[in-house]
Amino acid sequence: MGSQHEPALALAKLQPAININALIFIGVGICLTILVSRNLSIPFRDIIQTLRRIRNGRFDKRVQVFSNDEIGYTGDAINEMTKGLIERERMQQSLNLAKEVQQNLLPKSNLKVNGFDIAGKSVYCDETGGDYYDFIIIDDAAEQKIGVAIGDVSGHGIPSALLMATVRSSLRQRASLPGSTAKIISDVNRQLVKDVEDSGQFMTMFFLALDTASRQLEWVRAGHDPGFVYDPGSDSFSELGGSGIALGVDAEWIYEDNKKTDFSNGQIIFLSTDGIWEARNKKGEMLGKEPILNAIRQNSSSDAGQIVDAIFAILYKFIGDAKIEDDITSVVIKM
Repeated sequence: MGSQHEPALALAKLQPAININALIFIGVGICLTILVSRNLSIPFRDIIQTLRRIRNGRFDKRVQVFSNDEIGYTGDAINEMTKGLIERERMQQSLNLAKEVQQNLLPKSNLKVNGFDIAGKSVYCDETGGDYYDFIIIDDAAEQKIGVAIGDVSGHGIPSALLMATVRSSLRQRASLPGSTAKIISDVNRQLVKDVEDSGQFMTMFFLALDTASRQLEWVRAGHDPGFVYDPGSDSFSELGGSGIALGVDAEWIYEDNKKTDFSNGQIIFLSTDGIWEARNKKGEMLGKEPILNAIRQNSSSDAGQIVDAIFAILYKFIGDAKIEDDITSVVIKM
């Protein structure tokens, strides 16, 4: 009988030791859990803080990486992403600066001189572009002329903007010297061919000169879309055409002058780059020329600036939420 109680007595004697060991194991487990949790929470907290700063546009903080596990890999990935965002921000700042510089190369205001009312506007599909327009007062001993240029460089972005600035400078310098519009454009073309021989770029241009005394118009069309003349009296449009290839293609090309003398008060000259005709809405439909010409007709009693605004209002209404895919420039001259 006594032998039957011996295991129970032995177990009873061991129970305190078992309880103590169990408590030790539980304590160690709790400590390990706290330690592991702390080791996990600290890097996660660092990651969350870094992501919050990135969300707020602050890229000055890096995730501290102390391990080669998934947490460490996540920290490395976030740090690499931050480097890319910093580079992107720097590039965007450079593009914004380039945009500001290019906008300063365009006329700062519309021009009204000796009965001529001239206005223009450029809209770029990127921060910078290759479209260009300019108003140039040309004075010589015999007469005063107003030079108006509109151009379209091949391509978009920074390279096109740089070429646009080059042509603007060359044209302004050459227009300050004596010579017909054909002579001016021929000289500009020869210089441009040298500048673009490695890049293969080119630029279309329509350049005209208005004699403020005789009201004679002289122009050169260098591969550009023809201009339009609207006569409110007859409610009709006519084209300002002429032959000529784009600038920067052939240094030996000799451009020809075109002339028109039968202008009357109220007539409107319209020049544009092809981006406005080819603008598309979300359905893929192209705007075309007719809506633009109708806008000129319907606003012919307005001043040049208001006509330009009406043209762009038609454009924006047509494309809606669609993105502009090409640079767009328009110039209106009202007699």
